[in-house]
Amino acid sequence: MGVEIERFLRLVKALPDCEHRDSEHYTTFRVQGKPFGYLWPRTATVGLKQTLLEQAALVAERPEVFEVQFTAGGFGWVVVHLDAIDLDELSELTLEAWSLTAPEELLATSPTPQSLVSA
Repeated sequence: MGVEIERFLRLVKALPDCEHRDSEHYTTFRVQGKPFGYLWPRTATVGLKQTLLEQAALVAERPEVFEVQFTAGGFGWVVVHLDAIDLDELSELTLEAWSLTAPEELLATSPTPQSLVSA
């Protein structure tokens, strides 16, 4: 189990209109200028936008994989430890983060979690 950073980067690059911005310590992933995820290479973790209910459920069920990052605008962001998650679940969570952020016109042509895994 576990997902390498390079494999996570392939997932996000397969998302429509995904752009990234590098800073000194992390990379931000955006769709049409709005953030949906972060990558911290030093700790091999990612932060993903989720609903508040999903954030609470993920952290409660598997605190060794997920941590509360922060809440903002009615959303709960989770930290995901890449070495403790499988590719299928990470692709679902990444797509969900993107979907919560993307404008409606992009959602009509949204990829599937399986297509992200194949990317």
